[in-house]
Amino acid sequence: MARRGAPTGGKDKSKGKKDRSAGRAEREPFSGPVDSGLAELIPDRERPAGWTLLLDGAPQSHVDLGDPAFLSFAYQRRLGHIIDLAAPPLQPLNVLHLGGGAFTLARYTAATRARATQQIVEVDAALVQLVRDRLPLDPQARVRVRAVDAREGLGKLPDGWADLVIADVFSGARTPAHLTSAEFLTEVRRVLKPSGQYAANLADGPPLAHLRGQVATAAAVFPELALAADPVVWRGRRFGNAVLLASALPLAVAEFTRRVASDPHPGRVEHGRALTDFTGGVAVVTDAAAKPSPAPPPSVFEP
Repeated sequence: MARRGAPTGGKDKSKGKKDRSAGRAEREPFSGPVDSGLAELIPDRERPAGWTLLLDGAPQSHVDLGDPAFLSFAYQRRLGHIIDLAAPPLQPLNVLHLGGGAFTLARYTAATRARATQQIVEVDAALVQLVRDRLPLDPQARVRVRAVDAREGLGKLPDGWADLVIADVFSGARTPAHLTSAEFLTEVRRVLKPSGQYAANLADGPPLAHLRGQVATAAAVFPELALAADPVVWRGRRFGNAVLLASALPLAVAEFTRRVASDPHPGRVEHGRALTDFTGGVAVVTDAAAKPSPAPPPSVFEP
């Protein structure tokens, strides 16, 4: 987790010093209320243009304004691999991001696929404005941001529009219940092209009941699945993130597995029969029975 930086400052005795002080001020931590709670922007002391966004103390996104192709969080790197493998290099994509955060993955897509057309759906309008003001997008990026609920925004898109739908939606540190059901995923599949892919950032801890339910639910809608997570998460020893990938067509599982295993924090990918066995026959989640993802233990966010 990112460490909170201490403010710097000092009195200025010349215009040059004032300019330098202004630069330092821009790198000081910032906090302010948004619709979903308290937002904090913490400067990354190891990257001159890096910032971590926290909501109510939970890390949501890391972004490097000077190098938008840099992905710090392990789950974001795994989603970056999915973006890379969704089509040949430089080929434009239509990408829908459910959940905005600091727009990290939209920035990554724009940096690696300049002609991509992207939509971000983020319910927290105040957060959207905060990110626009303090972590501005490249004006050349073809990114549209809509401040509406993820499922509402999904419902407004035409059939077969998206090459890739990425869900990274958390209210605080929990995925809302209405974004965990088979009905929600059926709507995702409607918006995808026949060859399109769905990727989701999921969070769970022992005994992984939520994660098993999400895999079973995705399997009821998509015939091809893969799931990437840290080995300690797979073994049910620690609360953490898992990245789910789903499609109607075969996935590049071998290359995805290789990339995830080669990350700074190596993960493991399961698919096919092993993933079916992992679900243990749990029930498909429906709107009527859906629940938010479990709250993480406080220790997850300790420095």
